[in-house]
Amino acid sequence: MTTLKQEGGAPSRKGAPRPSGTSSSREIRKQAAATPWLFLAPYLVLFIAFVLVPIIFGAWISLHTWDYTRPLKPFVGLGNYAELFRPGTGPFNNFWGAMQATGIFTLFSVPLLLVIPLAVAILMAKKFPGRNFFRAVYFAPYVLGVAVIGVMWRYLLDNNIGLVNYYMGLLGLPSDIAWTTSTPAAWVALVGVTVWWTLGFNAVIYLAGLQDIPAELYEAARMDGATPWQQFINVTLPGLRPVLSFVTLVTLIASVNMFGQSYLMTQGGPGRETRTAIYQIADTGLRNFQMGSAAAMSYVLTLFLMALSLVVFWLFRERKDVR
Repeated sequence: MTTLKQEGGAPSRKGAPRPSGTSSSREIRKQAAATPWLFLAPYLVLFIAFVLVPIIFGAWISLHTWDYTRPLKPFVGLGNYAELFRPGTGPFNNFWGAMQATGIFTLFSVPLLLVIPLAVAILMAKKFPGRNFFRAVYFAPYVLGVAVIGVMWRYLLDNNIGLVNYYMGLLGLPSDIAWTTSTPAAWVALVGVTVWWTLGFNAVIYLAGLQDIPAELYEAARMDGATPWQQFINVTLPGLRPVLSFVTLVTLIASVNMFGQSYLMTQGGPGRETRTAIYQIADTGLRNFQMGSAAAMSYVLTLFLMALSLVVFWLFRERKDVR
């Protein structure tokens, strides 16, 4: 029987591993491992350039007396942060007064933006003529920018030429309310306009969550004799737990970061009553050129937001029954 030989006299063996095949498989594995990073690369570049770098640079600014109109920016360490916690100083009074205003706005706006959109979503989930039209009507204000909303409502709420006071007078109600220059009317105006403007977004999120709840759960509840309120408590709310967590967190963050409505409608007045934390940060950094102090305020506010976010996650965490 003739033995086949390769060049050089060595016999060939069927099934022997081929070095070229091994190297090609390694290249395929490397390409497969690199593919996700190639897809992530555009996002990572944007994230690093517009999120990570500004965070690091902002922290660096907060450690300096940073006036971008001057060449020298002395390093002060944690001095800007210390000023925010030293009673009697200007930064302390201004920042914590703004934090108080932010707390007032958040306290009154967040519950309304959780309850009213949920009621609207439950109504919009029912079948009736013109349902899609009403859905569009409730969502329409949300597509407008804050500049449009602020300027429009500033004129509507003007105590001299505003249509709100005019129609209130026709109804026999007080028609001389200074909606934008007195408290608590200014807070009523800011909270009311914000709820009117943004409830459509929350309602849409709620509506999507309601449509994901199986109809069989409601049928089973009705067969057990559950009232509509009992169905809401035992079926709707548990089914909306993830959605409620998301809506609460997003609404809380948006309320704490409120700026445009206050700036355009009340200019932070009367006095500093409606000057929120973001308003104070912008005024300190961009108008008074104290970027170091403004950056320190931003990071303190960030820590408060992180703490509030942890509270929200804790409240909506999955609880296991221990028996």
